[in-house]
Amino acid sequence: MQDPDTQPDTQPDTRPTAHLGAKRASAFALKLLVSGSLLYFVFSRAGVGKVAEILSDIKPLWFAGAMGIFVIMMLMGSIRWGLLLPDHFSQRRLFPLYMIGAFFNIFLPGLVGGDVVKVYYLYRETRKGAQALASVFMDRYLGYAGLMMLGALAYPFGFRAFSGTWITPVLPGIIAAFIITSLVIFLARPGGRFKSVSKLHDHLHSYLRNRRAITRALGISLAIHILSSTSVWCIASGLGVDIPLPTLFVFVPVIATLAALPISISGLGIREAAFVLLFATQGISSELATAISFGWFLAIAIGGLPGLVFYMREKGATPGKTSIKPL
Repeated sequence: MQDPDTQPDTQPDTRPTAHLGAKRASAFALKLLVSGSLLYFVFSRAGVGKVAEILSDIKPLWFAGAMGIFVIMMLMGSIRWGLLLPDHFSQRRLFPLYMIGAFFNIFLPGLVGGDVVKVYYLYRETRKGAQALASVFMDRYLGYAGLMMLGALAYPFGFRAFSGTWITPVLPGIIAAFIITSLVIFLARPGGRFKSVSKLHDHLHSYLRNRRAITRALGISLAIHILSSTSVWCIASGLGVDIPLPTLFVFVPVIATLAALPISISGLGIREAAFVLLFATQGISSELATAISFGWFLAIAIGGLPGLVFYMREKGATPGKTSIKPL
């Protein structure tokens, strides 16, 4: 009979999993702290009651317009994603997946990202992990590229509105950082030891060689972010705030970039603080800026609810099959 101490351990080692779980919990707690602290800062200046009172007076048609714009943006996003995928993926298939991703980003921040969900469903159908990951990454990258394009194009026209303020160097700095990051991503070549990373890198470069698709995708990205700024303008107009669209074309890229930093829960707190600080340069009070920010978020959240319906349909589908059939 073997000594129990010398027998092989047949129990799985759960320590790595437990360590990963603890790491994720710590990261989420840190994000919660950042969001909570910034929201406290915002509401200490604006006042919860005052913000709620302002929001209650928003004109319904303007709010509905902002919601409708968000859904159109998601449809355009799915069209852009389709340019990066094989032809057999129809919009009837991709739009629901895009809405599911939006739902997870809005309602389950810090738990399961919308991009992860899209990669999962795409991989479930194609069994091509690198292609699935590359398409979602490139879709997100082109979205940011369009955002930077809008900011750069609008900067000269909106310059008079914020000339001499702290905003003047911020957008050029963000654009410069984006360009440098892009060069690192696309020019750095991973070593042969990292085969999966190298395969992903090859997929990304294959997209760059398809100039027609990239040009169309960039055009769609630019249109999406024009609509995004317009949706903020709708919320502001619904609250009786007059702010020129060219100014928002500069402000929204700054707000979106800061909110996308992985240091808060879905940008909560960062977005509101950015609204307050940026809109203050236009003489807009903290409570109005906060109301515009939350009104915009509410319009996006309600507009993203169809993603839950699509998700429930997907959940009922068997692996390898889909409940939402391609054309």
